[in-house]
Amino acid sequence: MHKSILKIISILCFLLASSIKSQEISFLFMGDIMGHGPQIRSAWQENKKQYDYSEVFSPLEDIISSVDFAVANLEVTLAGKPFRGYPQFSSPNELAVACKNSGMDVLVTANNHSCDRKNKGIIRTIDVLDSLNILHTGTFKESEKREAKNLLILSKEGIKVGLLNYTYGTNGIPFSEPTYVNLLDSVLIRKDIINARKEDLDKLVVFVHWGSEYRDFPNSYQKKYNNFFQGLGVDIVVGSHPHVIQPIEYSKKNGQEFMTVFSLGNFVSNQREERKDGGVMFRLSFKKNGDNVVISRKEYIPVWVHKFIDKEKYHYQVLPCARYLYNEKYFSNKSDFDKMKIFLDNSRKHLNSNNLDVVEGIPYGYTRVRPAVILNSVIQEIRNVDIIPVKTKKRRKKGGGRN
Repeated sequence: MHKSILKIISILCFLLASSIKSQEISFLFMGDIMGHGPQIRSAWQENKKQYDYSEVFSPLEDIISSVDFAVANLEVTLAGKPFRGYPQFSSPNELAVACKNSGMDVLVTANNHSCDRKNKGIIRTIDVLDSLNILHTGTFKESEKREAKNLLILSKEGIKVGLLNYTYGTNGIPFSEPTYVNLLDSVLIRKDIINARKEDLDKLVVFVHWGSEYRDFPNSYQKKYNNFFQGLGVDIVVGSHPHVIQPIEYSKKNGQEFMTVFSLGNFVSNQREERKDGGVMFRLSFKKNGDNVVISRKEYIPVWVHKFIDKEKYHYQVLPCARYLYNEKYFSNKSDFDKMKIFLDNSRKHLNSNNLDVVEGIPYGYTRVRPAVILNSVIQEIRNVDIIPVKTKKRRKKGGGRN
């Protein structure tokens, strides 16, 4: 083999080895997982006499599984029958099963619908998530055990990231003993963060349910609490609830990074009006740089909810719309493609005009290096022969849960 080719391969091998050895942990944050009545009915499979939500998340499985920890807001209860949508949600267990099978690792549960089915709904939701080995925080079956289970620690390669979850309220439906729901209470939060810092965390993320519904920008309440979080040393704030996208801000002062995603918007719902029919995923990576852990990747990925009719029945799919923008033939109805394009154009305009140092990412730009794929590509160019493409294996992510 020619010496120059050998040199190229050796350099690639060195770079790949260096990348593999680097200490890094990656996240994907997703917005509101809703369960409106039409969604429940669409998941019913009459021939099998059971519910199945697998098609909802299938277009995103590769993206979700490409990170170490995928986190979403479960804005329904899993309280059992009767299954209903708005205003007091209870979805079939199979919704959580589909979340798990798509690659989601964590579902935060503190939101304004946490108490929709009162204590029974809180308890049963947690039981279902535990049975599926889905990590969670935000609501608790037993208030006296809350402190031990409140902070969720997600770790990999020596990097420890803490996750806390709070909501502004529960639609006026109170919780009672023995259950507990994390509310936006400055005294409680201060205590939680002080306790979290005792765990020798590298980074602390707060996933918070806040803001005004259908508003494109954060309100004064969000800004007030965001400043409060920053003052307490929180590193990342991720928001949900408005059901539309709000800006993402990154800043670095005196070497300290701070980032806020004010609202991810809807991940999946039956809301079909403009701005409500989709949202963004937020992909984030931390990398160990000497003794410090820094943000190594930060980007948003727009997603759009495709609702369509097939065989006289509605179906739902969450699409990474930048990818499907170039695949108009995928849509049986051109108007659906046009609606997705409107959503994407408006979302890009909104975020690119108002974000601070956060840009759009490539949907299938994996956070982990795949050496076999890269080397196959190099060798194919050198030899100019056909090579069977390497199929990306869907990996089950490794990492720590609670201490």
